[in-house]
Amino acid sequence: MKIYFAPLEGVTTYIFRNAFSEIYGHVDKYFAPFISPAENCPLTPRERKDIAPENNIGIYLVPQILTCRSEHFIDAAKELSSMGYSEINLNLGCPSGTVCAKGKGAGFLQDRSSLQSFLDDIYSYAESCGMKISVKTRLGYREPEEFYELMEIFNLFPLSELIVHPRIRTDFYKGDIRKEYFAYALENAKCPLVYNGNIYSTQDYENFSRSFGIHLDPIMLGRGLVSDPDLAEKLKSTFEKEASSLTIETDFLKLRKFHDTLYHQYQKVLSPDINVLHKMRELWTYWQMLFDGKERDIKHLMKAKKYEDYEAIVYPLLQAEERST
Repeated sequence: MKIYFAPLEGVTTYIFRNAFSEIYGHVDKYFAPFISPAENCPLTPRERKDIAPENNIGIYLVPQILTCRSEHFIDAAKELSSMGYSEINLNLGCPSGTVCAKGKGAGFLQDRSSLQSFLDDIYSYAESCGMKISVKTRLGYREPEEFYELMEIFNLFPLSELIVHPRIRTDFYKGDIRKEYFAYALENAKCPLVYNGNIYSTQDYENFSRSFGIHLDPIMLGRGLVSDPDLAEKLKSTFEKEASSLTIETDFLKLRKFHDTLYHQYQKVLSPDINVLHKMRELWTYWQMLFDGKERDIKHLMKAKKYEDYEAIVYPLLQAEERST
Protein backbone atom coordinates (compact mmCIF):
# COMPACT_ATOMS: atom_id res chain seq x y z
CA MET A 1 0.00 0.00 0.00
CA LYS A 2 1.32 3.43 -0.95
CA ILE A 3 0.50 6.51 1.10
CA TYR A 4 1.09 10.07 -0.05
CA PHE A 5 1.23 13.10 2.23
CA ALA A 6 -0.85 15.94 0.81
CA PRO A 7 0.57 19.47 0.81
CA LEU A 8 -0.86 21.77 3.47
CA GLU A 9 0.25 25.34 3.02
CA GLY A 10 2.21 26.63 6.00
CA VAL A 11 2.13 23.22 7.72
CA THR A 12 3.95 20.52 5.73
CA THR A 13 7.14 22.48 5.09
CA TYR A 14 10.60 20.87 5.12
CA ILE A 15 10.92 21.15 8.92
CA PHE A 16 7.64 19.27 9.37
CA ARG A 17 8.46 16.71 6.66
CA ASN A 18 11.87 15.88 8.11
CA ALA A 19 10.51 15.46 11.63
CA PHE A 20 7.60 13.36 10.42
CA SER A 21 9.82 11.14 8.28
CA GLU A 22 12.23 10.51 11.15
CA ILE A 23 9.64 9.86 13.87
CA TYR A 24 6.70 8.30 12.02
CA GLY A 25 7.63 7.34 8.47
CA HIS A 26 5.42 5.02 6.39
CA VAL A 27 4.86 7.75 3.77
CA ASP A 28 5.88 6.91 0.20
CA LYS A 29 5.62 10.41 -1.29
CA TYR A 30 5.52 13.85 0.25
CA PHE A 31 3.98 16.65 -1.83
CA ALA A 32 5.41 20.08 -1.12
CA PRO A 33 3.12 23.10 -0.61
CA PHE A 34 2.55 24.77 -3.94
CA ILE A 35 5.00 26.92 -5.84
CA SER A 36 3.32 29.89 -7.53
CA PRO A 37 5.66 30.99 -10.37
CA ALA A 38 5.49 34.51 -11.76
CA GLU A 39 7.03 36.36 -14.70
CA ASN A 40 10.84 36.07 -14.48
CA CYS A 41 10.51 34.45 -11.04
CA PRO A 42 9.99 30.68 -11.29
CA LEU A 43 10.70 30.16 -7.56
CA THR A 44 10.94 32.56 -4.66
CA PRO A 45 13.85 32.17 -2.21
CA ARG A 46 11.43 30.74 0.38
CA GLU A 47 10.04 28.19 -2.08
CA ARG A 48 13.52 27.22 -3.21
CA LYS A 49 14.64 26.67 0.39
CA ASP A 50 11.63 24.48 1.14
CA ILE A 51 12.27 22.09 -1.75
CA ALA A 52 16.08 22.23 -1.76
CA PRO A 53 17.35 18.64 -1.92
CA GLU A 54 19.70 19.27 0.99
CA ASN A 55 16.66 20.11 3.14
CA ASN A 56 14.79 16.95 2.13
CA ILE A 57 17.37 14.19 2.43
CA GLY A 58 15.87 10.70 2.46
CA ILE A 59 12.43 11.98 1.45
CA TYR A 60 10.69 11.31 -1.86
CA LEU A 61 9.43 14.83 -2.50
CA VAL A 62 7.13 15.95 -5.32
CA PRO A 63 7.04 19.72 -5.87
CA GLN A 64 3.61 21.14 -6.71
CA ILE A 65 2.99 24.05 -9.07
CA LEU A 66 0.01 26.42 -8.94
CA THR A 67 -0.49 28.47 -12.10
CA CYS A 68 -2.78 28.92 -15.10
CA ARG A 69 -0.03 29.98 -17.50
CA SER A 70 1.85 27.21 -19.21
CA GLU A 71 4.98 29.30 -19.77
CA HIS A 72 5.21 29.93 -16.02
CA PHE A 73 4.73 26.22 -15.30
CA ILE A 74 7.46 25.28 -17.78
CA ASP A 75 9.88 27.88 -16.40
CA ALA A 76 9.37 26.48 -12.89
CA ALA A 77 9.63 22.90 -14.17
CA LYS A 78 13.00 23.69 -15.76
CA GLU A 79 14.25 25.07 -12.44
CA LEU A 80 13.00 22.00 -10.63
CA SER A 81 14.61 19.72 -13.18
CA SER A 82 17.95 21.48 -12.61
CA MET A 83 17.54 20.71 -8.90
CA GLY A 84 17.18 17.01 -9.68
CA TYR A 85 13.39 16.61 -9.69
CA SER A 86 11.83 14.35 -12.32
CA GLU A 87 8.22 14.44 -11.04
CA ILE A 88 5.97 17.47 -10.59
CA ASN A 89 2.35 17.89 -9.55
CA LEU A 90 -0.15 20.41 -10.97
CA ASN A 91 -2.55 21.94 -8.43
CA LEU A 92 -6.12 22.10 -9.76
CA GLY A 93 -7.69 21.71 -6.35
CA CYS A 94 -6.94 24.72 -4.15
CA PRO A 95 -10.32 26.31 -3.26
CA SER A 96 -8.94 29.57 -1.80
CA GLY A 97 -10.87 32.62 -2.95
CA THR A 98 -7.75 34.63 -3.75
CA VAL A 99 -6.29 31.72 -5.74
CA CYS A 100 -9.50 30.99 -7.68
CA ALA A 101 -10.05 34.68 -8.46
CA LYS A 102 -6.80 34.54 -10.48
CA GLY A 103 -7.99 31.49 -12.39
CA LYS A 104 -5.61 29.17 -10.58
CA GLY A 105 -6.18 26.01 -8.55
CA ALA A 106 -9.81 24.95 -8.63
CA GLY A 107 -10.54 28.23 -10.38
CA PHE A 108 -8.83 26.88 -13.50
CA LEU A 109 -11.48 24.15 -13.76
CA GLN A 110 -14.00 26.75 -14.98
CA ASP A 111 -12.16 27.38 -18.25
CA ARG A 112 -11.83 23.93 -19.70
CA SER A 113 -10.77 25.10 -23.17
CA SER A 114 -7.83 27.03 -21.69
CA LEU A 115 -7.06 24.11 -19.38
CA GLN A 116 -6.81 21.73 -22.33
CA SER A 117 -4.42 24.10 -24.14
CA PHE A 118 -2.37 24.46 -20.95
CA LEU A 119 -2.10 20.69 -20.56
CA ASP A 120 -1.12 20.34 -24.19
CA ASP A 121 1.78 22.75 -23.62
CA ILE A 122 3.08 21.26 -20.39
CA TYR A 123 2.85 17.63 -21.50
CA SER A 124 4.63 18.48 -24.75
CA TYR A 125 7.41 19.90 -22.59
CA ALA A 126 7.34 16.87 -20.29
CA GLU A 127 7.65 14.48 -23.22
CA SER A 128 10.66 16.39 -24.54
CA CYS A 129 12.61 16.08 -21.29
CA GLY A 130 11.27 12.95 -19.60
CA MET A 131 9.47 14.79 -16.80
CA LYS A 132 6.52 13.09 -15.08
CA ILE A 133 3.54 15.35 -14.31
CA SER A 134 0.67 14.31 -12.07
CA VAL A 135 -2.52 16.30 -11.47
CA LYS A 136 -4.41 16.92 -8.24
CA THR A 137 -7.97 17.98 -8.96
CA ARG A 138 -11.42 18.56 -7.61
CA LEU A 139 -14.55 17.45 -9.46
CA GLY A 140 -15.32 20.91 -10.71
CA TYR A 141 -15.87 24.50 -9.71
CA ARG A 142 -19.64 24.86 -9.27
CA GLU A 143 -21.16 21.49 -10.16
CA PRO A 144 -19.82 17.95 -9.77
CA GLU A 145 -21.09 17.08 -13.26
CA GLU A 146 -18.20 19.17 -14.61
CA PHE A 147 -16.03 16.18 -13.80
CA TYR A 148 -17.32 14.25 -16.82
CA GLU A 149 -15.86 16.79 -19.25
CA LEU A 150 -12.72 17.20 -17.12
CA MET A 151 -12.17 13.44 -17.22
CA GLU A 152 -12.37 13.50 -21.03
CA ILE A 153 -9.70 16.22 -21.07
CA PHE A 154 -7.41 14.43 -18.62
CA ASN A 155 -7.66 11.26 -20.70
CA LEU A 156 -6.09 13.07 -23.65
CA PHE A 157 -2.77 13.41 -21.82
CA PRO A 158 -0.18 11.07 -20.25
CA LEU A 159 -0.80 11.98 -16.60
CA SER A 160 1.58 10.03 -14.38
CA GLU A 161 -1.22 10.02 -11.77
CA LEU A 162 -4.57 11.71 -11.25
CA ILE A 163 -5.23 12.55 -7.61
CA VAL A 164 -8.94 13.15 -7.10
CA HIS A 165 -10.50 14.98 -4.17
CA PRO A 166 -14.19 14.21 -4.76
CA ARG A 167 -15.57 17.64 -3.89
CA ILE A 168 -16.23 20.79 -5.89
CA ARG A 169 -14.60 24.11 -5.15
CA THR A 170 -17.61 25.51 -3.28
CA ASP A 171 -17.61 22.50 -0.93
CA PHE A 172 -14.18 23.56 0.35
CA TYR A 173 -13.47 20.75 2.87
CA LYS A 174 -16.99 20.33 4.22
CA GLY A 175 -19.85 17.97 3.54
CA ASP A 176 -19.86 14.42 2.33
CA ILE A 177 -17.48 13.06 -0.28
CA ARG A 178 -19.20 12.73 -3.66
CA LYS A 179 -18.38 9.05 -4.00
CA GLU A 180 -20.20 8.39 -7.28
CA TYR A 181 -17.79 10.64 -9.16
CA PHE A 182 -14.70 8.86 -7.90
CA ALA A 183 -16.42 5.62 -8.89
CA TYR A 184 -16.82 7.16 -12.36
CA ALA A 185 -13.09 7.93 -12.42
CA LEU A 186 -12.30 4.33 -11.50
CA GLU A 187 -14.31 3.19 -14.51
CA ASN A 188 -13.07 5.76 -17.01
CA ALA A 189 -9.60 7.09 -16.15
CA LYS A 190 -6.79 6.07 -18.50
CA CYS A 191 -4.07 6.90 -15.96
CA PRO A 192 -3.32 5.66 -12.43
CA LEU A 193 -5.75 7.08 -9.84
CA VAL A 194 -5.09 8.24 -6.29
CA TYR A 195 -7.95 8.80 -3.81
CA ASN A 196 -7.84 11.85 -1.49
CA GLY A 197 -10.36 13.03 1.08
CA ASN A 198 -11.84 12.46 4.55
CA ILE A 199 -9.71 9.55 5.73
CA TYR A 200 -9.08 10.12 9.43
CA SER A 201 -9.02 6.52 10.66
CA THR A 202 -8.64 2.93 9.53
CA GLN A 203 -12.43 2.65 9.72
CA ASP A 204 -12.79 5.55 7.28
CA TYR A 205 -10.41 3.82 4.90
CA GLU A 206 -12.28 0.53 5.15
CA ASN A 207 -15.64 2.24 4.62
CA PHE A 208 -14.46 4.06 1.50
CA SER A 209 -12.76 0.95 0.12
CA ARG A 210 -15.93 -1.06 0.70
CA SER A 211 -18.08 1.55 -1.04
CA PHE A 212 -15.84 1.45 -4.13
CA GLY A 213 -15.44 -2.33 -4.08
CA ILE A 214 -11.63 -2.16 -4.05
CA HIS A 215 -8.74 -1.61 -1.68
CA LEU A 216 -7.88 2.01 -2.35
CA ASP A 217 -4.20 2.15 -3.20
CA PRO A 218 -2.48 4.58 -3.43
CA ILE A 219 -4.19 7.10 -1.21
CA MET A 220 -3.31 10.67 -0.31
CA LEU A 221 -3.77 11.83 3.28
CA GLY A 222 -3.65 15.42 4.47
CA ARG A 223 -5.60 16.69 7.45
CA GLY A 224 -6.16 13.14 8.72
CA LEU A 225 -2.43 12.41 8.85
CA VAL A 226 -1.58 15.68 10.59
CA SER A 227 -4.36 15.01 13.12
CA ASP A 228 -3.17 11.46 13.83
CA PRO A 229 0.49 11.13 12.76
CA ASP A 230 0.37 7.36 13.36
CA LEU A 231 -2.41 6.93 10.79
CA ALA A 232 -0.10 5.88 7.94
CA GLU A 233 1.34 2.99 9.96
CA LYS A 234 -2.11 1.97 11.18
CA LEU A 235 -3.45 1.92 7.63
CA LYS A 236 -0.54 -0.07 6.25
CA SER A 237 -0.85 -2.59 9.08
CA THR A 238 -4.58 -2.94 8.41
CA PHE A 239 -4.11 -3.21 4.65
CA GLU A 240 -1.39 -5.79 4.96
CA LYS A 241 -3.32 -7.70 7.64
CA GLU A 242 -0.47 -7.40 10.09
CA ALA A 243 -0.75 -6.76 13.80
CA SER A 244 0.24 -3.16 14.43
CA SER A 245 2.97 -2.57 16.97
CA LEU A 246 1.21 0.62 18.01
CA THR A 247 -0.34 1.16 21.38
CA ILE A 248 -2.02 4.24 22.80
CA GLU A 249 1.05 4.73 24.99
CA THR A 250 3.51 4.80 22.13
CA ASP A 251 1.21 7.18 20.28
CA PHE A 252 1.69 9.85 22.92
CA LEU A 253 5.38 9.18 23.48
CA LYS A 254 5.99 9.70 19.78
CA LEU A 255 3.69 12.72 19.68
CA ARG A 256 5.72 14.29 22.50
CA LYS A 257 8.93 13.71 20.52
CA PHE A 258 7.31 15.08 17.35
CA HIS A 259 6.02 18.14 19.20
CA ASP A 260 9.40 18.86 20.78
CA THR A 261 11.28 18.42 17.50
CA LEU A 262 9.01 20.86 15.68
CA TYR A 263 8.90 23.31 18.58
CA HIS A 264 12.69 23.54 18.83
CA GLN A 265 13.27 23.61 15.08
CA TYR A 266 10.80 26.47 14.65
CA GLN A 267 12.59 28.37 17.41
CA LYS A 268 15.79 28.19 15.34
CA VAL A 269 14.26 29.82 12.28
CA LEU A 270 11.47 32.04 13.65
CA SER A 271 11.20 34.91 16.11
CA PRO A 272 9.78 36.39 18.27
CA ASP A 273 7.92 33.89 20.47
CA ILE A 274 4.52 34.63 18.96
CA ASN A 275 5.59 33.51 15.47
CA VAL A 276 6.71 30.12 16.77
CA LEU A 277 3.55 29.79 18.84
CA HIS A 278 1.44 30.63 15.82
CA LYS A 279 2.95 27.58 14.11
CA MET A 280 2.30 25.39 17.14
CA ARG A 281 -1.27 26.62 17.54
CA GLU A 282 -2.02 25.63 13.96
CA LEU A 283 -0.78 22.11 14.70
CA TRP A 284 -2.90 21.94 17.83
CA THR A 285 -6.03 22.63 15.77
CA TYR A 286 -5.36 19.17 14.34
CA TRP A 287 -3.91 17.40 17.39
CA GLN A 288 -6.77 18.39 19.69
CA MET A 289 -8.82 15.46 18.40
CA LEU A 290 -6.40 13.16 20.26
CA PHE A 291 -7.09 14.89 23.60
CA ASP A 292 -10.70 14.17 24.40
CA GLY A 293 -11.84 15.99 27.51
CA LYS A 294 -8.90 18.43 27.45
CA GLU A 295 -10.66 21.19 25.56
CA ARG A 296 -10.11 23.73 28.33
CA ASP A 297 -6.34 23.16 28.42
CA ILE A 298 -6.10 23.42 24.65
CA LYS A 299 -8.17 26.60 24.64
CA HIS A 300 -5.68 28.13 27.10
CA LEU A 301 -2.57 27.08 25.18
CA MET A 302 -4.08 28.61 22.04
CA LYS A 303 -3.97 31.98 23.82
CA ALA A 304 -0.36 31.73 25.01
CA LYS A 305 1.90 34.55 23.79
CA LYS A 306 5.20 33.59 25.44
CA TYR A 307 7.15 30.33 25.50
CA GLU A 308 6.87 29.99 29.26
CA ASP A 309 3.08 30.37 29.15
CA TYR A 310 2.78 27.81 26.39
CA GLU A 311 5.11 25.30 28.04
CA ALA A 312 3.34 25.62 31.39
CA ILE A 313 0.21 24.28 29.71
CA VAL A 314 1.42 21.94 27.00
CA TYR A 315 3.92 19.79 28.92
CA PRO A 316 1.61 18.84 31.79
CA LEU A 317 -1.02 18.10 29.13
CA LEU A 318 1.27 15.78 27.19
CA GLN A 319 2.66 14.14 30.33
CA ALA A 320 -0.83 13.51 31.68
CA GLU A 321 -1.73 11.63 28.51
CA GLU A 322 1.46 9.57 28.70
CA ARG A 323 0.75 8.62 32.34
CA SER A 324 -2.88 7.73 31.62
CA THR A 325 -1.96 5.10 29.02
